[in-house]
Amino acid sequence: MRFRPCIDIHNGKVKQIVGGSLKDKDNYAEDNFVSEKDAAWYADLYKSRGLYGGHIILLNPSGSDYYEEDVRQACLALAAWPGGLQIGGGMTDENAEFFLEKGASHIIVTSFVFRNGQIDYGNLERIKAVTGKEHLVLDLSCRKRNDAYYIVTDRWQKFTKVKLTEDVLDELSGYCDEFLIHAVDVEGKASGIETDLVSLLGRWKGLPVTYAGGVAGFEDLALLKKLGGGRVDVTIGSALDLFGGDMNFEEVLHYL
Repeated sequence: MRFRPCIDIHNGKVKQIVGGSLKDKDNYAEDNFVSEKDAAWYADLYKSRGLYGGHIILLNPSGSDYYEEDVRQACLALAAWPGGLQIGGGMTDENAEFFLEKGASHIIVTSFVFRNGQIDYGNLERIKAVTGKEHLVLDLSCRKRNDAYYIVTDRWQKFTKVKLTEDVLDELSGYCDEFLIHAVDVEGKASGIETDLVSLLGRWKGLPVTYAGGVAGFEDLALLKKLGGGRVDVTIGSALDLFGGDMNFEEVLHYL
């Protein structure tokens, strides 16, 4: 179980938001924290601690008023630590090479691969052809509906018909290097982890998986380690003192 740091960028700022509040209309999100520091500051910090495999997420859609500023911030972070960070948010076969050349270790993709509620294997093959399996992360962020977790797309606003199951993880693992999974219903709330989701991920014994969403304290980390069998990595956002929370960054690194 490793700590995977994050840099979430929305409206040109490093932020922590309530995940379920994100809307394309008016570039709206309910903010938990807006940093006065730029993305490069966070990348430098993560580099100084040797924290590989963190992710940058662009939260505005391509074409929005803030997208270019999001990209500028992301490129600052990638330049600060080439090869140390992954990037996601609006990734396609057309822009993936740009971000790899800017220094991203992996491209994280959801919406390009899940189209019209289903897995678009044509798009999956197209982006894999650009990145290679070894540089591709599939983001299977999900929300609960009728006692099952369904993958959601378009900045977590649209449900697909694809349930997150061990069979789906098996099926998709042939295309990517690892998985990133946000528990969207608790993302940004620091209200506790989604135990059913973590248990599902802990039962699966395949590629590296990073869980994000709801971590509020060290009790959640202990529970995540237990339910995940020590195999599920973790991202902490709003609860971390770097983003205005109570969990001390150095203590988290020592704990894990």
